[in-house]
Amino acid sequence: MKTLLRPAVSLFVVLTVVTGVAYPLVVTGLAKAAFPEAAAGSLIVKEGKAIGSSLIGQNFSDPKYFWGRPSATGPMPYNAGASSGSNQGPLNPALVDAAKGRIDALRAADPDNQLPIPADLVNASASGLDPHISPEAAAYQVARVARQRHLPATDLKALVSQHTEGRQWGVFGEPRVNVLQLNIALDALR
Repeated sequence: MKTLLRPAVSLFVVLTVVTGVAYPLVVTGLAKAAFPEAAAGSLIVKEGKAIGSSLIGQNFSDPKYFWGRPSATGPMPYNAGASSGSNQGPLNPALVDAAKGRIDALRAADPDNQLPIPADLVNASASGLDPHISPEAAAYQVARVARQRHLPATDLKALVSQHTEGRQWGVFGEPRVNVLQLNIALDALR
């Protein structure tokens, strides 16, 4: 028994040190050297205080701000610890009711807006944490935000345009607007 136990314990200790200590330290060090901002969580810092991450959506519900995609995390919206979709299929009555409620809330917040509501303002992302909306979703909200802040809509359209990111490497994904960064820039307009 002793001849079997000693190599097993030795292998356990060696593999624990290699895979549990050395490997994570090397990978973390490489990540911090090559991608320091991403390795630190892509935090957005304002006045020396971290106010969010450019990778995780925030819950903006005040009409004077641009709103992001709905969050599917529960019980608290945009809870990174509960990242997941709603797992509701297109025929699920709960999904239909949630979409109708979101549409009603958007119409109530801006009753004069007759533009079609972009899908990303009604449907949550797969993770429930998406920090981006489409440029169309931002454009849909310009009139409401301009009215609430007593700003010209043309100024807000220009701000949205400045904060619209193109396709990644010019090929992947769709143009998008980071809601947190847009709202920070919006507050800076004062």
